[in-house]
Amino acid sequence: MKEATLEFVPVILCGGAGTRLWPLSRSYLPKQFLPLVSERTMLQETVGRLQGVAGTQPPIAITNDEHRFLAAEQLREASSPPQAILLEPAGRGTAAAAAAAALLLADKSSVMLVLAADHAISDLPQYHAALRSAVQLAAQGSLVVFGIPPTSPHTGYGYIRQGVPTGTAFVVDQFVEKPDLPTAKGFLASGGYFWNSGIFVFRADRYLAELQRHRPDVLAAVSAAMKAAQRDVDFVRPSREAFLAVPDDSIDRAVMERTRDAVVVPAKFTWSDVGSWTALWTLGEKDEAGNVSHGDVLARDSRGSYLRSEGRLIAAVGVDDLVVIETSDALLVSTKARADDVKLAVEELKRQRRTEHAIHRRVYRPWGYYESIDHGERFQVKRLMIKPGARLSLQLHRRRAEHWVVVSGQAKVTRGEEEMLLGANQSTYIPTGAKHRLENPGTEPLFVIEVQSGDYFGEDDIERFADDYRRT
Repeated sequence: MKEATLEFVPVILCGGAGTRLWPLSRSYLPKQFLPLVSERTMLQETVGRLQGVAGTQPPIAITNDEHRFLAAEQLREASSPPQAILLEPAGRGTAAAAAAAALLLADKSSVMLVLAADHAISDLPQYHAALRSAVQLAAQGSLVVFGIPPTSPHTGYGYIRQGVPTGTAFVVDQFVEKPDLPTAKGFLASGGYFWNSGIFVFRADRYLAELQRHRPDVLAAVSAAMKAAQRDVDFVRPSREAFLAVPDDSIDRAVMERTRDAVVVPAKFTWSDVGSWTALWTLGEKDEAGNVSHGDVLARDSRGSYLRSEGRLIAAVGVDDLVVIETSDALLVSTKARADDVKLAVEELKRQRRTEHAIHRRVYRPWGYYESIDHGERFQVKRLMIKPGARLSLQLHRRRAEHWVVVSGQAKVTRGEEEMLLGANQSTYIPTGAKHRLENPGTEPLFVIEVQSGDYFGEDDIERFADDYRRT
């Protein structure tokens, strides 16, 4: 008799800023929404690995409000429409995120696969086999974590010590915090230890029961936030005030280290949390000199380097073991050994109140994107791309006027009570204080040069009257 297929709900954690992958990853466009290991983004890779797996239900994605349209658009492009996108007012750790997802599920006996959107996994048959084992164990009441057999004495991961075997898994004997190097070497030499992958599988009701037993304060606060949640199509917004009162904790500390029902399924697939440029070098396809190159790169007499260009040519001559990352507004040069210290540069940018730690010149919006071209004391120039059928909000500005020049495509412009259609090389002027809207009624992308003039250009000088995306 054929075994019944067990269903499970992927809960995809899309938070985090990924500062160790600056200047590509930034707070407004972090690593999980970037194509780092393939042409698809990390989020799209995550859902793509589950497509075609029997029993997979539509996912729940958990992100913050700023990234909601990025998550929605990328899931749409990946043909993986979510059952919900849960918007956290602020990060409160994975324990709260998993609890919110569990409370959102109508059927509390549902099995949840909780995983981050920024992991790289290969050998999909082994991944799917481990997943089937984990779902089966979770359906029976266990709380499962995937354990990665260590290949080096890594000090950046937590470890799991295995206990007695139980079917396809081991009872968890102990969770160990990130060790120092001598301790990690001892773990590797002794055997019986796994890296903690941060991928969990459990029934919603079992997780909530264990959270109630070990961290009732977390569950009570999350329950209050979800009870007052508001739903807007796919977006679910917990009560901001209640969610900010949730204690910050992880699934590991709040539940897995305390429960008696934790088991570890050994992973026979290749896994990386893609936490640094050196991790991407390890994952990448190397040339005969050990270099990993992306984009317009010329390497001569150089070895063991990670070279990534997002536009301009990188010419690397006679260098070894470097990380060189080029973007339109920043250049990172580091040794591989010091690549994790890029976070020091990010901290200094914040201290100087610069913007390069947060945004790229290209900023994505639900209607498309804009790129900053130039700016001065009383002007700012942007290049806008509006997707076919999309439009900006009906809005006005109190402190700036705008000039629009259509580069290509067709623009529908609302200016006060007036409407007009503009084609390539045509332009219009939006006076300060005039209600206006820009729309793409065509089937091709619309490109517009926008010249803003005035004494202030902040995003808070936007008064919206109608918006397809329900922004305020």
